[in-house]
Amino acid sequence: MVSPFDPFPGDRRTKHIFVTGGVVSSLGKGLTAASIALLLERRGLSVRMQKLDPYLNVDPGTMSPYQHGEVYVLDDGSETDLDLGHYERFTDGPLTRQSNYTAGQIYKSVLEKERRGEYLGRTVQVVPHVTDEIKHAILDLAGGDVDVVITELGGTVGDIEGLPFLEAIRQIPLEVGRQNCLFLHLTLVPYLKAAREAKTKPTQHSVQQLRTIGIQPDMLVVRCERPLPREHTEKIAGFCNVERDMVVVEVDKEYSIYEVPQSLAEDNVDQKIVNRLRLNAGRLRLDDWTDLMRRNRHPEHEVTIAVVGKYIEHRDAYKSIYEALTHAGFAHSARVIFKRVDAESVEQDGAAAHLSGVDAILVPGGFGKRGIEGKILAVRFAREKGVPFFGICLGMQVAVVEFARNVLMLPHADSTEFAAETPDPVICLLEEQKAVKNMGGTMRLGAQPCVLTEDSKSAELYDTRHVSERHRHRYEFNPAYRDQMIEHGLHPVGTGPDGVLVEVIEIPAHPWFIAVQFHPEFKSKPDRPHPLFKGFIGAALDRQSERSAAKAVATA
Repeated sequence: MVSPFDPFPGDRRTKHIFVTGGVVSSLGKGLTAASIALLLERRGLSVRMQKLDPYLNVDPGTMSPYQHGEVYVLDDGSETDLDLGHYERFTDGPLTRQSNYTAGQIYKSVLEKERRGEYLGRTVQVVPHVTDEIKHAILDLAGGDVDVVITELGGTVGDIEGLPFLEAIRQIPLEVGRQNCLFLHLTLVPYLKAAREAKTKPTQHSVQQLRTIGIQPDMLVVRCERPLPREHTEKIAGFCNVERDMVVVEVDKEYSIYEVPQSLAEDNVDQKIVNRLRLNAGRLRLDDWTDLMRRNRHPEHEVTIAVVGKYIEHRDAYKSIYEALTHAGFAHSARVIFKRVDAESVEQDGAAAHLSGVDAILVPGGFGKRGIEGKILAVRFAREKGVPFFGICLGMQVAVVEFARNVLMLPHADSTEFAAETPDPVICLLEEQKAVKNMGGTMRLGAQPCVLTEDSKSAELYDTRHVSERHRHRYEFNPAYRDQMIEHGLHPVGTGPDGVLVEVIEIPAHPWFIAVQFHPEFKSKPDRPHPLFKGFIGAALDRQSERSAAKAVATA
């Protein structure tokens, strides 16, 4: 049988790509790493991805969304950095708890070994013990049928806390062979409007710092607002000791972050990596992705979705929500316009002031009492006005509270998270959570099975009754109120296999009212949008069409 790939002569040893950043943070290391992984996968290679974060928290689970953005949850229950969301949205390689390590996890492991006596009384030091632990974390992903391991190092070169990680990746080529490693450094070339010129000096200094540590980058990806003239890239190559062909200019994208893989492919980044690492790769197959981006540039529709949240001013706090809505827009050839609504503003001004005129309303997850009443008002507005509504995690819980207060006429109904002594705890703490004292990694986390009722809208959208979705919560729908809810029109249509834990609720009499206890946004991809998000955007477009038709009739 003839292989569908054109082989490039190479060896089968796992190769390593290390992605570092300089000058400033938030340049897009995660997007660049994920885009390269996508290109390599589209050439028939097996890729594993990993993020190393230098902060001392054991994981991001207890970190504030204002500082860290969203916590991305994997199937195995790991609470990880939001860059792993980019990895999953762009690639198909499996992600596990081995895919994200923090300095806190590394030091914790080293200290636990010291307490067990595994170092046999030796003085425990950053070098070699911490660096060895980091190397083990990287090398554990290699081997078997893995062709490439891509390891992204968080932060920027020069950060004190990142030095042990840089020292560890400096040592990796000594163990696996320099020919099996590629160092990619991402930097900024700022454009100074006053001088009307792009400045390469920050990139030069960043690479100089990296070389001082002992790492010579093989490839530079330079971020800039506008294309760089050839003399600039030649200058960067010369001063940074990098081949001219290995300096890649990455200009800011006008339409979508999903254009990055196509842009890198146009610069032959995948082929340069294949050549440098002597990978046995096939031809690049990117036609479907290119077609998706072409359609995204010329959408047929535009739809406005209100996202009513507590951390709305920090866009990364709901990163996967926005991306999943965007993916669903791709499926309907629609550009999704986000109206970011602060829940506390809804409390102060009323729902109509912020939500009138939108095509649909989404209430995402969160923790704590702040803004809850505003979310409840948003749910009531959607329910009473017939606006398509999608509640996620806490969004489902406030939907249940709103229904209990305003339909069941239980005015003091609440969640015990916010009102421990409420006479009607329609949302209450999971039984296994009652004895929990430590906050980190102790929620109901990771993939859990859900069984949908046959006649539900959710089962129709999924096209199956049995699904698996990722969770991150402590509180649940109280089954003591189940019969009352059903009698008044709110139906629990998805449960755990035991039929007790409620995972999905719907109001069948409403045009589109679905709320879920899990986080479906974590399983959405640009070319494979999540069915619930796809259905939600479809419902928003239907409402938009109905309103336009009604307006036309009224003005005729």
